[in-house]
Amino acid sequence: MIIPWQNLDSQTLDNIIEYFVLREGTDYGLQEKSLQEKVTQVKSQLIDGTAAIFWSELHQTVDIKLVK
Repeated sequence: MIIPWQNLDSQTLDNIIEYFVLREGTDYGLQEKSLQEKVTQVKSQLIDGTAAIFWSELHQTVDIKLVK
């Protein structure tokens, strides 16, 4: 299920994004970026619709994925 980022409290949204960017295996390319740069990049992707927040009821997990 897609969770609209606009429906989330700003602190909750920031926490979800930080959790996402801090997970091991998240790749941001050859150039290392600060945590704030990563959070800003993901938030921009959510705003422009290239990424979305997904809730898995089966696994009780939240994830951010690229969408078309």
